[in-house]
Amino acid sequence: MSKLWGNYYRWVILFVGFLCLTSICSNYIIINFTFICMKNDMTNAVADSNGTLHSIYDYSSGEKKWILWAVALGTMIGTLPINVLYVKFGARFPFLLAGLASVVSTALIPWAAGFNYWLLILLRFVQGLAYSADFAAIGLITVRWAPLTETATFIAIMTSFTGISSTATNSVTGVICESSFGWKWSYYLHAAVGTFLFFLWYVIYIDHPQDTKRVSCKELSKIEKSKSAAHLDKSTDVPYRKLLTSPVIWCVWLNAFFEMSAVIVCSTYMPIYFHEVLGFGVTETGFWVALVLFIWLPVRWVSAIMSDKIKFVGERTKMLIFNTIAVGGTGAFFAIIGFIPAENKYWSVAAFTMTMCCVGVNSGGFYKCGVLHARQYAHVVIAAIQWTKCVALFSAPAMVALFVTTESVRTQWIGVYLVFGGLMQITNLLSYCIFTDKPAEWTNTDEKPVSKA
Repeated sequence: MSKLWGNYYRWVILFVGFLCLTSICSNYIIINFTFICMKNDMTNAVADSNGTLHSIYDYSSGEKKWILWAVALGTMIGTLPINVLYVKFGARFPFLLAGLASVVSTALIPWAAGFNYWLLILLRFVQGLAYSADFAAIGLITVRWAPLTETATFIAIMTSFTGISSTATNSVTGVICESSFGWKWSYYLHAAVGTFLFFLWYVIYIDHPQDTKRVSCKELSKIEKSKSAAHLDKSTDVPYRKLLTSPVIWCVWLNAFFEMSAVIVCSTYMPIYFHEVLGFGVTETGFWVALVLFIWLPVRWVSAIMSDKIKFVGERTKMLIFNTIAVGGTGAFFAIIGFIPAENKYWSVAAFTMTMCCVGVNSGGFYKCGVLHARQYAHVVIAAIQWTKCVALFSAPAMVALFVTTESVRTQWIGVYLVFGGLMQITNLLSYCIFTDKPAEWTNTDEKPVSKA
């Protein structure tokens, strides 16, 4: 068997890791779509003072806010402990535990939603704790298994989990919601698939390529090419103080934060915007949201390959070009969405699509800058990007709550898109002054040119 995959085992690791990342993300975003279906479920409906029956699953805007924020809180609290576990134990067992926590909490959500609102919040918090493991896993898999010449490709594929999970989950959940099974079965199906995928993770993943006979000598040589002894050292300590005071790393995080804010608004509120503002039906909403979140994926993969393979342009210049598209371009398209009249709903779909396509280029921008500058500590940088995403999980709903009181009124959404769009333009301009492709001095890395091979 090792002869069959020994020269390509890094791609097996990448594929299984990607599927597990997708599973954890899918589990926490199911509710974004089922909000639409749950309010029509009159099982155990309650009567108000006028005798009118209301679904117990018809949550107010305030209740929805806390349901969304519970995940953000769990992710913020979990990011640092899970990163410490990854540094100490590797990714195999911490990520497995995160996956199992995600699976169990997801399977219990339909019961909790009907039993007690605060129990639902608790399970959402557990989903957030599990989700905090995703980006640190991306960083560690990239550091351990990706050759330097395939950095952007690894990052692009693994960070595609958000788009893939949204596409798959919205499509499947839209069909299940309108079937005889009902919305609850979307949670049960996702939990079952997640259980299988994390079994594969346990069987397939190895923390260090040099520790397994599944990896051929040729494969190992390719993975380790141009990496320093400090990069390959298993016992190296993370220089947290130097990392946390690096202007380059802070610029990476700032670009990530505002772009992540746009992604959170899209993934969380696009189904609501399409249904309430643009007037698409439930099935149509599922289709268009899935299409928008799928189209950008080929852009992501192609741009990553271009970032890794183009050699006639300097690495820093490539970073700035890719970051301008990923952050500046995203901000430009994002800012105009709210100004498009509801009757031109397909133009709105196009604007959302272009926004996500621009996001797809980020693996060659701030992500690559973080990896090449932090080298063997890149998993810490990428885990912190996860933390910025947690903050975005708070800031995006807060911004929506600030501007939007009635979800069906298009003009109330203008402020949300305009503020985030403008901030992305500012942070992109900062990158021109700060971004570098050079390793930081605290990596203790004698700089080696990244081979073109």
